[in-house]
Amino acid sequence: MDQVVRTAGIVVGVGAIIVEGERILLVRRGHAPSLGAWSIPGGRVELGETLQQAVRREIMEECGLEITVGDVAILLDRVNRGPANSVSSHYLIVDFWATLASGEARAASDASEVGWYTLDEIRLLSTTPHLATYLAEALRRRQAGSASCLVVAD
Repeated sequence: MDQVVRTAGIVVGVGAIIVEGERILLVRRGHAPSLGAWSIPGGRVELGETLQQAVRREIMEECGLEITVGDVAILLDRVNRGPANSVSSHYLIVDFWATLASGEARAASDASEVGWYTLDEIRLLSTTPHLATYLAEALRRRQAGSASCLVVAD
């Protein structure tokens, strides 16, 4: 039996910003990190996966949806620090624009709930840090026809 060895390092994650009209699909996290917070659905990239493969797998596992993956929307570099400013975790998260190909959103695997919310409703939810701000800026750039993604060091 193979063992997984965990070492300190950067964890690469992916997410999908799935928009239907004015609403965006969010999940309530069922596990750490960010247990109980609303966020973009997604998760960790597994060894050997491309970013696009990982986001399609994660959305199927977490929400039961098949998606078509689009351009990168947000690149988030999140470093969490502990005592004496030591790094406790470091996540590099690539959020893609995505469209629903098939399925109906349901909570599965790491999600305790799923829901479709407007940006104004998202501002009222308990979310991962700065989610509404990041989504608002990404949506603004998309509507303006900007080809650049939002890059955030958090």
